Amino acid sequence: MKRSKRYKEAVKAVDEDKAYSIEEAVAILKDMPHTKFDETLDLSTKLGVDPKQSDQMIRGSVILPHGTGRKVRVLVFCESEKESEAKEAGADFVGGQDLADKIQKEGWMEFDYCIATPSMMRVVSKLGRVLGPRGLMPSPKTGTVTDKLEAAVKEAKRGKIDFRLDKFGCIHAGLGKISFSKEALIENVRSFVDAMLASKTQSVKGDFVKSAFLSTTMSPSLRIKL
Repeated sequence: MKRSKRYKEAVKAVDEDKAYSIEEAVAILKDMPHTKFDETLDLSTKLGVDPKQSDQMIRGSVILPHGTGRKVRVLVFCESEKESEAKEAGADFVGGQDLADKIQKEGWMEFDYCIATPSMMRVVSKLGRVLGPRGLMPSPKTGTVTDKLEAAVKEAKRGKIDFRLDKFGCIHAGLGKISFSKEALIENVRSFVDAMLASKTQSVKGDFVKSAFLSTTMSPSLRIKL
């Protein structure tokens, strides 16, 4: 693969044999030459779990103290009498069967976060094959199936992100923009890591985190120690 001069210059700052602290990795990534757009700081982890075992499914949520740095478009499935509450809280799209049909029949996916009231899950559950792989399926475990719509919408807008183990036993998350201060990025990373570690189930034995890497959208990856 042909690499740009910017990428080749960035690689020089990385020692592939070293596991960096979060603070060291963020500092190095901040100092690397960057693209014209504001890159995202990405965390990728490989966990010592078996994703095929239901009792080892790792998932959870966390509100990043400094947000994600991007506008979050929130969709809410709710009854008509709750629509005003959702809209006043800041939801971008509010509805019921009409929105489900738009997703299912038109392939509409112009949203980043999905919330549903418990009674609407009979409608939303039919969208599992579409929302599930994208990490958008509402779940009681992440607080996205709830009657408390105002709180749920405001949390999403503040920078709440949900995480879930993929079929390869990995978890990936975007934790802010590289334009954030070093302190803000470090706090975001630590908040996410704490939440991920707290999600470990009792059935998981041995090392929970096999490997972890920090990178930006267009940079080389740095191995980090958690």
